Amino acid sequence: MLVPLPGWITANSPETLAVAAFKSGAALAYLTLATAADPVPQALWRDRLALAAAEVSARISGRREGAAAMRDALLLTRAGDDPGPAGNILRQWSRAVSRPISVDHLARALEGVAPERIALTLDVTGPTPVDRAAQVIEAVLTDNPRGETPALILADAVLSRALGRDHLLPLLGPAMTARDLRLRGDDLRLACHRAAVKGVQQALPLAGELARGAARLRAAVPKLRAKGAARAAEMILSQDALAPGALSFMSDRAARRLCDRLVGLGVLRELTGRDTFRLYGV
Repeated sequence: MLVPLPGWITANSPETLAVAAFKSGAALAYLTLATAADPVPQALWRDRLALAAAEVSARISGRREGAAAMRDALLLTRAGDDPGPAGNILRQWSRAVSRPISVDHLARALEGVAPERIALTLDVTGPTPVDRAAQVIEAVLTDNPRGETPALILADAVLSRALGRDHLLPLLGPAMTARDLRLRGDDLRLACHRAAVKGVQQALPLAGELARGAARLRAAVPKLRAKGAARAAEMILSQDALAPGALSFMSDRAARRLCDRLVGLGVLRELTGRDTFRLYGV
């Protein structure tokens, strides 16, 4: 179990900008220290937070699809096909967290955002990492008022980079609201500091949950007879969800049997509740 944030950080008392900045800084530092240990499956953690951020982005854009529908749209669509508006939002977030932060990678993840804009974004300066992220949100939305998803992805990229992370970790994306994104100046900065604390409140227990799940899955691998079980386990621990067909080094039947066996051992979940087109995750 990861110890939760101290109550004084999460208390919803009236705050000045300086107090909010102090609290967000403390929360982010605590998160960095608490999740630095190897047991936290970092790629899975990032991808699960990307799903949460995509849900928020979809709501902000006026869509009603939840996590299950967004997973289906992305994971059950054939390569090269259009996953639809909600699936595209999840695809942008998932691509953004999948590789180290760079101009080229973010340009491939974000549709319609010029590499020059991304380069300027990553070079933004400010007194704190969250202040830099707030500047990014304001700049992107000034240029494109409907660009909420790119604004949040780029803001989290800047925040993650300022915290010394190689990969984007969605913290603001799962916590910001449509109302927050309509703010400007110091009001937006205050909203971002508060959202950073909320983001840490979501990310911290999730990291602990996934670390325990990863330990259970790895402990179950030696009990399995299937060839490639260890490789399959590491793939499962690298993403929010997958279809058995993603285990391309196994036959379809063997992949389905492996996933069902892991469900039977209590170390994997079937996420859809369906008899066909199933998706699995820790």
